[in-house]
Amino acid sequence: VWRGPIKLGAIQQFIGDVAWGELDHLIIDFPPGTSDEPLTVTQSLPKMDGVVIVTTPQEVALLDSRKSINFAKTINLPVLGVVENMRGYTLHGTAINDDGIGISNVKIEIAGPSGQKINTNTDEEGNWDVMLDLFKSGGGEDSAKEMDVPFLGSLPFDPGVVRGGDDGVHRIISEPEGATAKAFKTIVSQLIETLESADDNGITII
Repeated sequence: VWRGPIKLGAIQQFIGDVAWGELDHLIIDFPPGTSDEPLTVTQSLPKMDGVVIVTTPQEVALLDSRKSINFAKTINLPVLGVVENMRGYTLHGTAINDDGIGISNVKIEIAGPSGQKINTNTDEEGNWDVMLDLFKSGGGEDSAKEMDVPFLGSLPFDPGVVRGGDDGVHRIISEPEGATAKAFKTIVSQLIETLESADDNGITII
């Protein structure tokens, strides 16, 4: 349990007393909101390339993300973009007959969040999938447009990320061709392109 000055001292020590050397990128994960931590880091690293705002789609989270964007603009810190996390959870299933053979072209009705009815159809092998918006969707993209900053993309709600955290194997490693890995790749590629266009030599912190 640390009071503010001790936390800020630790942050300054990590930045100033660690020989990071030459880095491709240094990523600092801030707590939500506009607390003392991001202000301390931006003052300690005045040549930061910018910040990425990560939000979930529901309105309460979007309020914090808008505050963070305004905070960055107030101190003239570039907003590299907004990422919408936990956008939707995809259910997969198969309709089969008594012989275990998939039934094609069958209408499936799912009871979604808040009683919303979601309809889909099976394919030729009886497989179907549908996305449930557990925390709404599109809020991060709408906020990015409203605040005039780039929208980098969205990440699905994926229980495999939780399992990966417990097992110590990241979701991208365990399922490199999965939806989560592809979403991460799209976002990271855009970020790297933006950063490299601004600074081809990376940064050096000594």
